[in-house]
Amino acid sequence: MTEYLLLASALFSIGLYGALSQQSIVMIMMGLELMINAVIVGGAAFWYYTAPDRPDGQVVIVVAITAMAVEMAAGFAVTTAIFRARDVDMTDLAADLRD
Repeated sequence: MTEYLLLASALFSIGLYGALSQQSIVMIMMGLELMINAVIVGGAAFWYYTAPDRPDGQVVIVVAITAMAVEMAAGFAVTTAIFRARDVDMTDLAADLRD
């Protein structure tokens, strides 16, 4: 179990660094996706080692993966719409969107 939790913590750390250090909207979203994947890996490892005979952990993992896919598709759609409308692909340049 420690290997999976170590993998999850490494993925989360890399994703956090990627989300906080980048200015490109796509790179920030990739960091967020890595962090969500880390949570899914950690949840799957926790489920497998605590109650492998019960299917409710698998259902939660499938729902989390589905929610991640929908969230990333919506995020990339918004990013594409912003880029097409204003030719903006950096977060500093998109700051005028809140006005």
